[in-house]
Amino acid sequence: MEANQVPHEIIYVDEAGFNLAKRHRRGRNIIGQRATVTVPGQRGANITMCAAISNNSALLHKCQIGPYNTDRLLLFLEDLHERLVPEVERGQVGDHLPIYVITWDNVAFHHSRAVTTWFDAHPRMMSHFLAPYSPFLNPIEEFFSAWRWKVFDHHPHDQMSLLDAMDAACQDITAEHCQGWIKHAKRFFPQCLAREDIRCDVDENMWPNAEDRAE
Repeated sequence: MEANQVPHEIIYVDEAGFNLAKRHRRGRNIIGQRATVTVPGQRGANITMCAAISNNSALLHKCQIGPYNTDRLLLFLEDLHERLVPEVERGQVGDHLPIYVITWDNVAFHHSRAVTTWFDAHPRMMSHFLAPYSPFLNPIEEFFSAWRWKVFDHHPHDQMSLLDAMDAACQDITAEHCQGWIKHAKRFFPQCLAREDIRCDVDENMWPNAEDRAE
């Protein structure tokens, strides 16, 4: 797609949940004293954020109480379309106008009829599904990993609301971060094109012997 005559821009999209009860498993304190942290007495509702990143920056993020579904995803796609495609270009197609390729996983509502119909109605937007069990090919996974812990840097318990902390954490993520994560994901492309097996670090740590891993 990147080599196509018609310019294509790859947009990585995913959803991730968050809860204030989540904390680091390790910490620091004076020698001999346990590292402790205060968390809410009740777990509370999960908040789900849908986000989109590209090689330029984190493009859009929207938070919702509870899980994402088809209706919420369609609203997110509409907002993303408005951000990517200038109003004067909407409805236009041509070799000089970029196609925005939404790259995401195979969760069921990404395949829903309503979402498929939405893409049919927006010719400048294109859906591309990653292979099953391949989160390492979607750099937005690293975005969410960094974002979750940046939320706590803003002390959502006592200095601002959780939603404000989630927004502020997204602002802390730069274009350079996104470019690094995309570059890391692309390191796997040659292995994928060669149809090689890709084992995660967990396998190598548990079974250092290659013969044991093969079994």
